[in-house]
Amino acid sequence: MVSLFLFIFASISDYLDGYLARKYNLVSLMGSVLDPIADKILITFMIVALALSLESFLIAFLGCVILAREFWVAALRDFNARTENINATQVSFMAKIKTTIQLSAIGCYLFGLALNNYLLIFLADFILFAAFIVTLQTGLVYTAKTFSKFDVDFKEL
Repeated sequence: MVSLFLFIFASISDYLDGYLARKYNLVSLMGSVLDPIADKILITFMIVALALSLESFLIAFLGCVILAREFWVAALRDFNARTENINATQVSFMAKIKTTIQLSAIGCYLFGLALNNYLLIFLADFILFAAFIVTLQTGLVYTAKTFSKFDVDFKEL
């Protein structure tokens, strides 16, 4: 139960931080760099903890793919910053939806564990799968936007 409350607090404070920064025009370069990293840290720790706690191959597999996408997009952002193509990996609305679905899945797992309710844990598996699909889709969009600027012949690679 403590984990659930801490997770909810972290998720709400993350949302409020971004919302208030945009509302009052207090967006900073440092904040725009650190916010996605904080999201990745929270999601990474929670996916690893849940996969271990529930001994779930499904959470581990989907989590690994989700985390690989997160690291890939971080690499794309770095690449785009170096090639002055930062618009290709600006945070999209679908990326915000992706984070919301990921956080919802984790919250559902924690709520199911807190109540010892396996139906909620089963439901969380479906929510995590939805997060997996949206995560892949947004990763592909960022990748396509990044490399559409360059005339890349993938056959040569």
